[in-house]
Amino acid sequence: MQHWEIAFFFLVIAFVYAAVGFGGGSSYLAVLAIYGLPFHEIRLTALICNIIVVTGGTIVYVREKHVHWKKIIPLVLVSIPAAYLGARLKTSQDVFFIILGCSLLLASVLLWIKTTKNDDRIQAAKESYAKDGLLGGAIGFLSGMVGIGGGIFLSPLLNLSQWDTAKKIAATASVFILVNSIAGIAGQMSQLPSDLNYNRIAILCVAVLIGGQLGSRMGAARFNHLVIRRMTSILVFAAGIEVLVKHIH
Repeated sequence: MQHWEIAFFFLVIAFVYAAVGFGGGSSYLAVLAIYGLPFHEIRLTALICNIIVVTGGTIVYVREKHVHWKKIIPLVLVSIPAAYLGARLKTSQDVFFIILGCSLLLASVLLWIKTTKNDDRIQAAKESYAKDGLLGGAIGFLSGMVGIGGGIFLSPLLNLSQWDTAKKIAATASVFILVNSIAGIAGQMSQLPSDLNYNRIAILCVAVLIGGQLGSRMGAARFNHLVIRRMTSILVFAAGIEVLVKHIH
């Protein structure tokens, strides 16, 4: 019964996040942490679900030529190995949950911030490969440690700096989440326990596939993105507080 409860939450999360161009990793982690699942399984499940949700969006962005590869490459070139190393870093369960709780609080703040409307008429900021590489590496390492794709951190920061147009930033976040999630899984492979509940992981993957597909098709047209982001921000903040209260002794 617990599997189906979590699956319902995952379906709703995937629906909401797909509507605003994210994978949902931070909220998957929050739900799994609240249910007290083993932390190795928590990180792996969140990353697999991320990949399922953002793959479709990434393909659409590539087809519609919103992916600015020249600007994305410096971000992901550093973030991929950083996410891999972050995932390989051995931490205790309590340390993991404290880092996760702090990350959720940071994510909630970034989600809440209202950025200036950023459309095709706005001139994109001047390219800075070193700055982009540093940003990508820092977010990638944190993402690898906690088991998220990093788009929830990257997208608001790029919007605040007017890095590019809104569509290109959304496309960049999708690519970033996808490659970091893959790198994070690769980094985790050597540490996975033998008693993972693969049936539960499969059920949750199906749930996010359904939710993500519905969200990507309905969300963009029918929902106010700022309202969705702020509702999500409140939920992520509450989950972050709960995780920290449970694991700070």
